[in-house]
Amino acid sequence: MIKIALLSDIHGNTTALEAVLKDAKRAGVEEYWLLGDVLMPGTGRRHLLNLLEELPITVQILGNWEDSLWRAMKGMLDPSRASHRYLMRHCQYILEEIRPEEIEAMQSLPMQVHREVSGLIVGITHHLPDKNWGRELIHIGDQKDFDRLVTNPPCDLAVYGHIHQQFFRYGSGGELILNPGSIGQPFFLQANLRKDLRAMYAILEFDESGLKDVDFRRVSYDIERELQLAKDLKLPYFQVYYESLVNGIHHTHNQELLHEIAQREGHNVEVDAWLRDFFN
Repeated sequence: MIKIALLSDIHGNTTALEAVLKDAKRAGVEEYWLLGDVLMPGTGRRHLLNLLEELPITVQILGNWEDSLWRAMKGMLDPSRASHRYLMRHCQYILEEIRPEEIEAMQSLPMQVHREVSGLIVGITHHLPDKNWGRELIHIGDQKDFDRLVTNPPCDLAVYGHIHQQFFRYGSGGELILNPGSIGQPFFLQANLRKDLRAMYAILEFDESGLKDVDFRRVSYDIERELQLAKDLKLPYFQVYYESLVNGIHHTHNQELLHEIAQREGHNVEVDAWLRDFFN
């Protein structure tokens, strides 16, 4: 018998990750699968990566935020877009502690992995097998897109991240499809559900017969401590992070608000200076 923790969409939330890892240890987890989006836009940098390096992680997948971090570092984003400046400023924050070659190394991570556990083939992705961004696999997504998780190539069980919601459904052939939710930024459309923003992850328990149990976990953590850490570290776009953690509302693509904050907090000046100095 083995217990495997599915960790996804940490998004730099150091305090939430610490709480989840304590919970997983108490639950007897022996192995960890990391489904992508480890850093940004939260506080986590070196300390967060050190926490993960201490774990027996046997699968790690490339998330779309790993791609965004790399693209920002390579000067491939558009500085005329407020959402891209948001990513650039966070990249600058990350590079204060993380070496460029470490970010480069993340690009070697796979987008899809298959593992055999207790006679079952498990497919592991961040989103689609060939696309780690987009909205195809949200809760109202087309069945044909979910079937891509279990037919490309065939598997008995698929796990993915990206949508920040705990999720259980079936493929057209009866295959299991699971999402552990987000550790760092849980998401709900329904306002009453947003009152519970505990960190999310899942534990898969396998025995000699197959998949014995799926345990969707929610773990309380000290949000005020994480927000104070963000203040102490001078995390860029603090208001956006606050809204995400306290109200469950995410402004990553709100161009007008991001521009307003960047102007008010001096982030545009910081990004311009970084672009000038880092790429020259």
